[in-house]
Amino acid sequence: MVNRIDVTFEAAREAGTSVLAPFITVGFPDVETSEEIAAGLLKSGGDMLEMGIPFSDPLADGPTVQKTNMQALRNGVNVSTCLGVVRNLRKRGVGSPLVLMGYFNPFVRYGQTRLVADAAEAGVDGLIVPDLALEEGVGFARLCEERGLYLIPMLAPTSTDRRVGLACKGAKGFIYCVSLMGVTGARPALRYEAAARLVERIRRHTDVPVLVGFGVSSRAHIEEIARFADGAIVASAMLDAVGEAPPEMAVQTARQFVVGLKRSSG
Repeated sequence: MVNRIDVTFEAAREAGTSVLAPFITVGFPDVETSEEIAAGLLKSGGDMLEMGIPFSDPLADGPTVQKTNMQALRNGVNVSTCLGVVRNLRKRGVGSPLVLMGYFNPFVRYGQTRLVADAAEAGVDGLIVPDLALEEGVGFARLCEERGLYLIPMLAPTSTDRRVGLACKGAKGFIYCVSLMGVTGARPALRYEAAARLVERIRRHTDVPVLVGFGVSSRAHIEEIARFADGAIVASAMLDAVGEAPPEMAVQTARQFVVGLKRSSG
């Protein structure tokens, strides 16, 4: 079975464009609205969607995503809720890749085998687990492979050559390149020399696509990343905009934000 992630990157390469992957926290500002935002983003220029499963201790995330996690948890969102949103999106005809990002503790509590089976059945294409070390995730990676899910590795500018090689070995879908040290969050000005050097190191090991995330918040960022990587992930800046908008404008605000980024991401 062909994974939707592969189809998306192949289409982008043929078209000479970069991939834009917005991030949402499922359940922010509420479950129904987050589902509408998800569908709207993919109609407004998003090529694939990263969907965050809320967790009480999101160690890789900055204040914005932490805040959205807390709101989603107050709304009663859990792993089952997130899988339900994925199912709903597929029933609505969404054909774009959907990637779940979650921390490992909720996955263990849900049951690793059960999670992977239910995610595949729901229509998930890949999983990102920021706190799962490569060495500790061998069994989980095997479960994903058996179900056709891609376990997306994350690498940072401080990753050693050995770790880069390990992450690239057998990698599928794409590699998540962390642009800077620290946590997620919008930055008004960023320099991507370190990320570009990391992507160059990754290219020595694999031709799997690379997406750059952390701090991406503007059209200028998207344009710069497109020069050396296959696309970008944008999260906090869009979530900030949604959080500041009146509730009835949340979906429109998210869509307009992505439209503005996509205009120059080719």
